[in-house]
Amino acid sequence: MNIYLSSAYLAPIQYYAKFVQGDHIFIEQNENYTKQSYRNRSMIVSANGPIPLSIPVVHSSSEKILTKDIRIADHGNWQHMHWNAIVSAYNSTPFFEYYQDDFYPFYHKKYSFLFDFNEELRGLILGLLNIELPVIEYTSEYKTAFEDYEFDMRDVIHPKKDLSLDPSFVSIPYYQVFEQKLGFVENMSIVDLLFNMGNESQLILNNSFHR
Repeated sequence: MNIYLSSAYLAPIQYYAKFVQGDHIFIEQNENYTKQSYRNRSMIVSANGPIPLSIPVVHSSSEKILTKDIRIADHGNWQHMHWNAIVSAYNSTPFFEYYQDDFYPFYHKKYSFLFDFNEELRGLILGLLNIELPVIEYTSEYKTAFEDYEFDMRDVIHPKKDLSLDPSFVSIPYYQVFEQKLGFVENMSIVDLLFNMGNESQLILNNSFHR
C-alpha cells in the first residue's frame, strides 16, 4: 500500500498511524501550500482543553508557493511560545521528562523553511516511536491520479475535516493526564501520545487502523 501524506507539524495520531499501515510513504513537497492545515499547525491538550499551535509563515493568499519553498516568518517569538505551551501542557505526564531533551532543540534553533523543520521533527518522532518503518521518500512531482493500491491522504488528514473521511483510521483511547477533567480527546498531536504513553505508543498505533 502506497500512502501520500503532506508535510506536517507535530502531526496527529491519524497521520503517524499511516507509517504503520503503509508499505511505502510519499511525503508531498510539490503541492501548492495551503493555509489552516496540519502543515504548520498542531493540536495539543492543555488543562483547559485542546489548543492549537501554529507556526507563522511567509505566504500571501494571492500567490502560489510550493510547500517546500514556504519560509517560516521571522516575526513573533513562536518557538518560545510553543515550547512554553508544550511544557505547561505535558510537564506532569509520565514521559515528558524522558523525551523533553529530544524536542528542546527544535524550539531553540533557527529554521528558515517550514518543510525542513517539519521533516527533521518527523524523523525524530519516528525514531522515538520505535516502529518498523516503511519505505519513505519525497514526491518528485504533484500527482493527481492514483492506482487502487495508492491512497491520497494529503488533504484528508486535516484539522477541519471529520475523521469519518478516513475509514481506515481507528481512534484508540489511551491514558491522558487531564482525562478525568476533560474526558478522552481523540486524534491530538503525536506528542500527546508519546508524553502520556511512552514506549506503549507503538501499541496504540498498531491498533489505529483497519486491517
